Amino acid sequence: MGADFLENISMATKTLSDHKLRSGLTMLGVIIGNASVIAMVALGQGGQRYVTQQFESLGTNVLFVMPGVEQRGPQAGVVQANSLVLADAEAIAREVPAVTGVAPEKSERLRVTYSSQETQVNITGTTPEYPLVRDSQVTRGEFFNFLDLQAGERVAILGSDTANTLFGEKNPLGQKIRIRNLSFKVIGVMAEKGASLGQNQDEVVFIPITTMATQITGQETNRSSPTLQVISVAAKNPESSSAAQYQITNLLRLRHNILNGEDDFSVRSQQDLMATANRITDILVLVLGATAGISLVVGGIGIMNIMLVSVIERTQEIGLRKALGATGSDILIQFTIEAIILSAIGGVIGIGLGIGITVTVATLTSLEAIVSSQAIIIAMAVSGGIGLIFGVVPARNAACLDPIIALKS
Repeated sequence: MGADFLENISMATKTLSDHKLRSGLTMLGVIIGNASVIAMVALGQGGQRYVTQQFESLGTNVLFVMPGVEQRGPQAGVVQANSLVLADAEAIAREVPAVTGVAPEKSERLRVTYSSQETQVNITGTTPEYPLVRDSQVTRGEFFNFLDLQAGERVAILGSDTANTLFGEKNPLGQKIRIRNLSFKVIGVMAEKGASLGQNQDEVVFIPITTMATQITGQETNRSSPTLQVISVAAKNPESSSAAQYQITNLLRLRHNILNGEDDFSVRSQQDLMATANRITDILVLVLGATAGISLVVGGIGIMNIMLVSVIERTQEIGLRKALGATGSDILIQFTIEAIILSAIGGVIGIGLGIGITVTVATLTSLEAIVSSQAIIIAMAVSGGIGLIFGVVPARNAACLDPIIALKS
């Protein structure tokens, strides 16, 4: 039995090698299918990892309090409003026990100049707790302190890209830059953070929020406290994020006199944002994998078509083998083995091509090359299954041929 099986493999291999061009074209569909599955799943998972890293770069255990009314349904989103003020941030820092740091932010994109150099960046007014809350470091100089905040000093900390654009190789510490014709002394440069959610975190200038409100944007005359775009809050640890979210929500409802109406703010944790993003990317990976899997089915149909043609071309060979004593099972096994060999070789080449595509794309982009062993196993199993399933019909047709009719044809 073992000798017969090996003989069938040998015959199948010889038959396929005698028709190299046809065998290669037959395998092409399987190669493209496997390469597509491996590459699409790998790049989808790489994109998922990239999104996770983007959220992690915002800081650890961070909550984001944003102004506006949250809408649900088809028009889900947050309708922006000026409902958060600096006093809210100060109250959170003072009255919420599950919080270790609060960094309110008020930003505007403005032109910054130094000598003949200029650039457009986000001018962000915040507090000295910003580096702690947002997990940022100062590589040169220092961040401004609470005395600078209280006095409304004109001091600035530059993002790494802003420093490079304005000063190049020159040391920016102690130099004066101009924002809206006001002179600011550079006292620090931030460590490189990269882009996050489509925004370059290194194209920025940090100044005290009091200076931002009173000297740059102008404080609203009907408000006793500057309005904010966001309040970043650091929870004590991941386990206390839910408690902090609950406490902040209740505190702001009391401060804004909200009893039964809709909140004019929203509180989102980093975990909430990551969970939402992961749900989206999971669906994306599934769709990409399923779309690529269609090409595997197309490749299987190609194998079946070529094997059917092969049966017609080899009618006399089949009749001669049967006349010499070969059974229908022998013919069935031979043609099935040929289909499986085509699928297996095509699968191996396709997996190698898919890995190559993934590595190339990862090299040229910021995506990480994540080749899943599970995806490889599934692709190989599907390739083998396709060879078996789509090879059975032609093999059965060959096995059922009458030897006399086959020889006459």
